[in-house]
Amino acid sequence: MADFPRYAIYYAPEPGSTLDRLGSELLGYDAHRGAALPFPDGMEFSDWRELTQDPRKYGFHATLKAPMALAPGKDEDQLVEACATFAGEPRAIPVIEPVVDLISGFIALVPAKPSAALQGLAADCVRAFDPFRADLTEKDRARRNPSKLSDRQADYLDRWGYPYVFEEFRFHMTLTGRVAPDRAAGIVATLRGRLSEVTREPLQVDRFALFRQDTDREPFRIIAHWPLASST
Repeated sequence: MADFPRYAIYYAPEPGSTLDRLGSELLGYDAHRGAALPFPDGMEFSDWRELTQDPRKYGFHATLKAPMALAPGKDEDQLVEACATFAGEPRAIPVIEPVVDLISGFIALVPAKPSAALQGLAADCVRAFDPFRADLTEKDRARRNPSKLSDRQADYLDRWGYPYVFEEFRFHMTLTGRVAPDRAAGIVATLRGRLSEVTREPLQVDRFALFRQDTDREPFRIIAHWPLASST
């Protein structure tokens, strides 16, 4: 079975919004256009390109359904239709207080406190789109370092293709790769300043996007996006 193209369902900010612009500039990549961007003026770190190398290929996003190849009998048009149907189902729209913080050794925009609505949205995405997911290859499974996962995470990896779902899910919009412990505080402080305009106000997680990666040498790009229907 071919490993590519791969698809992912991510939260991505509204195109052209302040969060979209600031996050994309920090990563040096606009996933809506599939185009490289210059980094912000006056970036304090000379190795910023290297620090953002890992998240750049995914675009500025938060994972809802992790990257997957399509299962036999499934195609892109069917997935797009399923996304549109999911988006049209009324639900409580999660609202979070976004903060820049360190998470598992990298820096990301995360909720200041847990959100049951956000956990529910992510869980619904995992279940709704799993029929489109091809089984993991041995290479894909090995990439997740299963020996370092908890028993529950390993079970989720085998059942859902990704270890960080349901209770293990943590919403995060990645801004760097792993950073050395002695540098983390300085980078967090800088990014808090850079993103202060968007962390002053609550953030509605009110949309999602379908990303596609054509080969392992190319970044993900957004091929379609939808607002979520609100139940209120």
